[in-house]
Amino acid sequence: MVIKSLELETVCGITSTLPQHTQIEMAFWGRSNVGKSSLLNTLWNRKSMARISSQPGKTQTINYYHINDVCYMVDLPGYGYAKISRETAAKWLKMIERYIETSQALRVVFLLIDIRHMPTKKDVETYRMLFEKGFNPLIIATKADKISRHAKEKQIAAIRRELGLSQETPVIPFSAVTKEGKDEIWEYIDYFIEEISV
Repeated sequence: MVIKSLELETVCGITSTLPQHTQIEMAFWGRSNVGKSSLLNTLWNRKSMARISSQPGKTQTINYYHINDVCYMVDLPGYGYAKISRETAAKWLKMIERYIETSQALRVVFLLIDIRHMPTKKDVETYRMLFEKGFNPLIIATKADKISRHAKEKQIAAIRRELGLSQETPVIPFSAVTKEGKDEIWEYIDYFIEEISV
């Protein structure tokens, strides 16, 4: 897809009323500092449309980006950020669960996992929660430029094992530095836009 228009259309906080759309929504989720904003900016060929920070926990809202007037990419707050209170983290999670359960247009969730490490307990819990809610998340293994090719294959196998993935579930190595995985992710996005109706 060539991006002709890209707009941050809606920003929702903990108490916001969530919008209902008639075009497909695709959500991007992962632990804080996993590279979500870098991924979105790379997909969009933008430097700072999605805000990047060296500090985890920068995204504290649900951000709806309208792409080419055909779909929404939804940036969700990261989980597992240690510097916020448990109470605040619980509120964020409740907001995200409300979105996942009530959105009539959400069809796809991309779950981001840092390829350099084993999936955390929270990664596993998040994957299972999404699966229980009827989603089969696509896994994007971020920061793939940080490890060797051999280590990459080993880590992808470990991610599959830890999350209990079926062989059909994609695990896409991605790097915002080398752009590895960008075309493959877009192939899935284009497919979902063309084949899945709301």
